[in-house]
Amino acid sequence: METKIFQAACMAAAMMTAVFSAGSCGNRTAGNSPEVQEAEEIPAVVVRQVFAEDVPQYGVYTSTVLPFVKNNIAPQTAGRITEINVETGDYVKAGQVLAEMDDVNLLQAKLKMLNDSTEFSRLSGLYAAGGLSRSDLDAMELSYNVSRSSYENLLENTILLSPVDGVISARNYDKGDMYSMSQPIYVVEQIVPVKLLVGISEIDYTKVHRGDKVDVTVDAFPGRTFRGEISRIYPTIDPATHTFTAEIVVPNRDKALRPGMFARVRVLFGVNRSVVVPDAAIVKQTGSGERFVYVLNPDNTVVYKSVKLGVRMDSEYEVLSGLEDGDRIVTEGQIRLKSGIKVSVKE
Repeated sequence: METKIFQAACMAAAMMTAVFSAGSCGNRTAGNSPEVQEAEEIPAVVVRQVFAEDVPQYGVYTSTVLPFVKNNIAPQTAGRITEINVETGDYVKAGQVLAEMDDVNLLQAKLKMLNDSTEFSRLSGLYAAGGLSRSDLDAMELSYNVSRSSYENLLENTILLSPVDGVISARNYDKGDMYSMSQPIYVVEQIVPVKLLVGISEIDYTKVHRGDKVDVTVDAFPGRTFRGEISRIYPTIDPATHTFTAEIVVPNRDKALRPGMFARVRVLFGVNRSVVVPDAAIVKQTGSGERFVYVLNPDNTVVYKSVKLGVRMDSEYEVLSGLEDGDRIVTEGQIRLKSGIKVSVKE
């Protein structure tokens, strides 16, 4: 009996404790007013006023450095190489003798030319004295001109000269070899200046002009920029790639650029007047390629605006549409924002 009375007393005490606890919790919840809760949830943000600026419009393209002129040095016919005068890597001048071929045929042609010259002079005297017909003199003159042309041609193909100032990029034969006409004896490349060929989209065809300046960079010289100029614009569009070719010439007076180097070419297409924003203000919508910015209204509410971005400039973006000159945008604190809510601005 006593045990049952004790159990009933314990149950009553437990029920009173539960009722008291519930009442206390209800009182604490009721004590937080809606005004206090709202004040705690107003997010703090950092804003910045943005303005329109002149934004250069650049296009960046990859290319390969090419020699301005590339000459294959070889005689017109096969023959024995008697002299090799320069080596790969040597710098040569225009008109410098690079190699010499067997000159037997050259000497024979020279003798023939000299004999015809002498005979032509003798017959000219006879014609002047009335002892020779005009047709005979003309025949001798023709023979002399043919032999002279033959000699000059053999001279060019026996004594091989460099046609340009340049560097020897290849030597394929040694002294005493028989030139077999399979490959040139030398390859001479003019590297002052050099050129690059760049494929540019057809939509930019009207924006590119001869004489436009461009910037060229190469991996071999990090941090250095070479100045070039568009020297030629090809007149047709490639139907497969829808690009046209622009030829760019770089003076390369110090011979730093070498044929074969990988290069990046930056072409200026003009200047836009656009609003510029820091990249910290750009919000990317998850699952899409759209970009947004929070704009602060005069009543301290923010609105979510879609923007179209242009070129990137270090830590800033050009905005092509979506913002106005002088807008105040949120640059910090976007994570807790949604369109239409009120914010507090950090000073």
